[in-house]
Amino acid sequence: MSEDRRRRAKLPAAEDQALIGQYLDHLWLERGLSDNTRASYARDLNHFACWLNQRRLRLSEIDRRDLQRHLQWRVEQQLRPASTARLLSTLRGFYRYLLREHLVSSDPTLNIDSPRRGRPLPKTLTENDVEALLAAPDVSTALGLRDRTMLELLYACGLRVSELVELRLEELNRRIGVLRIVGKGDKERMLPVGDEALLWLSRYLQDARPELGSDMRVEHIFLSRLGQPMTRQTFWHRIKRYAVEAGIDKPISPHVLRHAFATHLLNHGADLRVVQMLLGHSSLSTTQIYTHVATARLQALHRDHHPRG
Repeated sequence: MSEDRRRRAKLPAAEDQALIGQYLDHLWLERGLSDNTRASYARDLNHFACWLNQRRLRLSEIDRRDLQRHLQWRVEQQLRPASTARLLSTLRGFYRYLLREHLVSSDPTLNIDSPRRGRPLPKTLTENDVEALLAAPDVSTALGLRDRTMLELLYACGLRVSELVELRLEELNRRIGVLRIVGKGDKERMLPVGDEALLWLSRYLQDARPELGSDMRVEHIFLSRLGQPMTRQTFWHRIKRYAVEAGIDKPISPHVLRHAFATHLLNHGADLRVVQMLLGHSSLSTTQIYTHVATARLQALHRDHHPRG
């Protein structure tokens, strides 16, 4: 293969790019998926289309055998079963759409099983870990006060990090202590905010936010040092730094605090359907994974402290 042809093969063919773009537009218009979910679908489809392009195949031309060869290649590359299962799920939706639009004559994903995979328990923190993490920011500075408030709100409400950084002033009702959250698929939910988180929010809005940004056109609650809305990436780096300062040696991310929120609620007797509503899960089965975390915690306590554990 010539160098020019090899370089072109690293990109999806133009006709494949057009099909992928058409499908992503459909997802945005018909299903209201979030930008992050659409980006995940785009990555999977583009990677698959690149693999096909290297073999002079097109998305609209492949059959079941071509897809099976790709799955075998993924096994040889030791790619995780979970990522392969996600790819197959994406491809099933993609080819159903192409069939419905009469852009292909058959669905190559039919009768192909997803790889078997165990469902890992979500990583979480103990209540002591959370207390140490919340105490890590230096609240004598505007940035530290902002970060403490963000951590408090993340843990108090079980927010996704995208929901946290996208929060706007109009979505907070401090008088009754409620947040209006627009989550995945533009689904709205109302969340109570605990007294402790409300105190930090009030302190941040009074003392730190005016220092970070005076431009009233910026409606986001949490701002960077430059007065712009915070990004997920910036907050991810901040929380990693605070975990080190707090002496937490477990893998940590903003999502781990969401897991801690759900697990700690269940440990203290919360109803599973209430936790589902607070997290904004469409299906109860998604929330049920946290019951396994709570059970694992009880089993560990029994094993460590019961005389016959």
